Amino acid sequence: MNSKALSELVVEALDDVKAQDVVCLDVSEMTTVTDYMIVASGTSNRHVQALVEKVAEQAKAAGRPPIGVEGEEGGEWVLLDLEDALVHVMQPKVREFYNLEKLWSLGVSPDAAATDH
Repeated sequence: MNSKALSELVVEALDDVKAQDVVCLDVSEMTTVTDYMIVASGTSNRHVQALVEKVAEQAKAAGRPPIGVEGEEGGEWVLLDLEDALVHVMQPKVREFYNLEKLWSLGVSPDAAATDH
């Protein structure tokens, strides 16, 4: 599974569990750490954790298990590292404060711009 297919799998998994405001950014031209940065919101700690669990389960089933998870205990911002895709699931206030979409969109060419779902 290539990184584009992985990012699509992540977005579909997030949509399945009713993630809010899912944004998928192609950051392959900006960093060597990952190809895609996917940001989504959950409505509560429990919802954030359910979103991350669904993505991890789907990725593992596709042969791409997570290599790391950070922030699960708090549930306000959980980072799921799938190597070719970094998934940030946050509660709306945390997401608004850190505004990762703006940070990672700086300097991105128009043809590599964010895809909203």
